[in-house]
Parts: sequence; structure tokens; C-alpha cells
Amino acid sequence: MCVIRKIPAVLIIICVGILVVACAGQTKVESDLNIKGAPDWVNEGTAILKNKKGRLFHGVGSAPPMGDTSLQTETADNRARAALARILSSYMEVVSSDYSHTESGEDAVPDQSITRQIDNITRINLTGSRIIGRWRDKKTDIIYAIAELDMKQVKETLKGVQDMNAGFKDYISTQGENIFDRMTQGGK
Repeated sequence: MCVIRKIPAVLIIICVGILVVACAGQTKVESDLNIKGAPDWVNEGTAILKNKKGRLFHGVGSAPPMGDTSLQTETADNRARAALARILSSYMEVVSSDYSHTESGEDAVPDQSITRQIDNITRINLTGSRIIGRWRDKKTDIIYAIAELDMKQVKETLKGVQDMNAGFKDYISTQGENIFDRMTQGGK
């Protein structure tokens, strides 16, 4: 009887030990889906990158089979744009953080005001994004889409924004590309 009571306790201790060891290990996140035959952008996913075409924001989305190809394609496109919005918003938050560290005193812009401006900039810039590719996985019938937005487009859009704080606008204009480059190299 005593042995039967000890088995669950020993089992619990072993399970807890395994969990502790598993959680203590370094988390490894794979950015490559390893889908054979897929374009590189499918396997690499959403990213910001600097290449010969310029400084680019890429959002990748996918949609499972839905029985309606046009609905499935539209869903993949919308998910790609949503991924693009998230990455653009992250970029703008880094810009805003850098800006707020450089500004102080009377000319400083309240964080809430900057946040509203970031949201507006993200929405406005998404209208300049475009779907530059789609791919269907023949094995799973999943459709993938990639949306692209060029940093030049972001800067052009900012020039036309009337209700933006002039200091913040100027900061993005002069420092935006440097911050973009830092982010593509993994530093924030």
C-alpha cells in the first residue's frame, strides 16, 4: 500500500523535473517553414529588409482552403496586409521611442499624441501597400500572399500629413532610414 502511494508522488516529481529542464533551455524560434518548393518569402515570413530594391516592409499572410478561391485569396491578402500593419506599427513605435528620448521640455509631445499619430500613419500608409505575390501550396491547398510597402512611400505619405507634430515628422524624415537600418540588423 505504501509503494502505491509513492508512485504518483515520484511520477509528479519526475514530470516537474522534466518541465523545469525543458523550460530552462534556450528557446529556438525557426523563421523558416521549410515548405519545399515554396518561394523564399513564404518560408521567411513577415520581415523588414534592405536590398537593391530599397528599404521594404513585407507582410506575409495565408488562408486555408475555404471552398471559394476568391474568398481564400482575399483572406490571404488581408492577412498579409494585417501582418504589414503590425510590422509598420512596430517600426513606428521604435521611431517614437527614439524620438521621445531626444525630446524634452516645452516642445516634447505627449506619448498619447504620438500613439494616435502612429495609428494614423499606419492606416494611411497601408493604402500605399500592394500585394506583390501569391503562392498556393499544392499539397495543402493553402494560399500565401505577400504585401509590400517601401520606406520611400512611408516618407512621401508623411509629407502630406497635416496634423502631425512638426518635430516628430522631421525626426522620421531625418532619422527614419537609420532606424530602419538598425532594425534590419537586429538592433533596436
